[in-house]
Amino acid sequence: MRETPEELKELQALLDSSLSRSTSHLRSIINADRTLTAEQLTGVLTGMCTLALSTVTAKGEPRISGVDGHFLHGRWHFGTAPGSAKARHLAARPAVSAAHMRGEDLGVFTHGTAEILNPRDGEPAADWPYLLAYFKEFYGDDAFGWDEVVFYRLHPHWMTVYASDIAGITAASRS
Repeated sequence: MRETPEELKELQALLDSSLSRSTSHLRSIINADRTLTAEQLTGVLTGMCTLALSTVTAKGEPRISGVDGHFLHGRWHFGTAPGSAKARHLAARPAVSAAHMRGEDLGVFTHGTAEILNPRDGEPAADWPYLLAYFKEFYGDDAFGWDEVVFYRLHPHWMTVYASDIAGITAASRS
């Protein structure tokens, strides 16, 4: 867990407000007995988590693809090739949705806006050196040309979590 107490507080507020603004149908599925707190969530989402990432084409059509997701400081981070369709979509329309699912046990659903962390023609995010060090440690310093990947942070405006067995999911993350 890399989150500060303030980041955990912000994430918890987001989780609470997102669920409270959801439909009654969703709230009948995701409730206090079938969700995780911010602290539990950050303990479960460690390392690389496969995300189904949805972007939007110029025609307004949805496109979904898989990315390596890293949940750091209460936000999803992911990368792709600069020439990929998703990179083009995000450059023009940064709205994005992401889902991370582990069978029927866990689902993390997020809507928000993608921020480019290492733009080719601009200043990188202030925390880019920290994030780059994290990615290099995770993947290996020479895994690929680091300037050949564009990385993003998903700034969520809505996020909810389904957990079928809270005790089992959190216990598995500690082992």
